[in-house]
Amino acid sequence: VAELQMLLEEEIPSGKRALRESYQNVILVADYCKNNYIQAADKRRALEETKACTTQSLASVAYQISALANNVLQLLDIQASQLWRMSSSINHISHTVDISHTVGLLWLTELS
Repeated sequence: VAELQMLLEEEIPSGKRALRESYQNVILVADYCKNNYIQAADKRRALEETKACTTQSLASVAYQISALANNVLQLLDIQASQLWRMSSSINHISHTVDISHTVGLLWLTELS
């Protein structure tokens, strides 16, 4: 339960914030690269810098997506486990009720 709460209250919201920040950073990098290329005397060097910045920015976004996806999968695993335990408990209660009902019917039959 503590792990579920930590994922819901901390890890997943933090991952979403980090992904939004990475998105904003990609926009800033794109603007920088565009302006750098336009103003550069050496277009080939500016293009290489653009490739490097783009690679780094996209790697950061990919990492953020992966981290967030892992947290969501962990959340789903925990919830699936909880649902399985609840289902097991419900089945146990159902069997107990069936047994009680059967015993009650047998008792009523004996009284008749």
